[in-house]
Amino acid sequence: MARRRTGPTEVVRQLVHSRDGGQCVRCAAGHGLTIHHRVNRGMGGAQEEWINQSHNLLLVCTVCNSWFEDHPRESYENGWKVRRPQLPGEVEVLYPDGRLYVLDPEGVRRSTIEPAGAGR
Repeated sequence: MARRRTGPTEVVRQLVHSRDGGQCVRCAAGHGLTIHHRVNRGMGGAQEEWINQSHNLLLVCTVCNSWFEDHPRESYENGWKVRRPQLPGEVEVLYPDGRLYVLDPEGVRRSTIEPAGAGR
């Protein structure tokens, strides 16, 4: 019997890798990387269509992936994890450049703050 795939497709994984610049979104490490679900999938995978879309996924190193579980308050505050019933596209994510971004299902991140000196 074939195993049911509960993770993101290869296309989505590549979108996330590209969007996050091939580095961990918390510490900027470029090695030991994995895909992290901001809203947990739950046992046996989740029923929500968006659970494996790019706005719910982050590229993280395995050290930070474990750190998220050990430090839930900071993880939720910085958008690395998202509590249900919030939707991942509505929760900003802190990136290593110090900016907050909103992620969309097409693999794009948009800064929610204007850099210092912009618009002058």
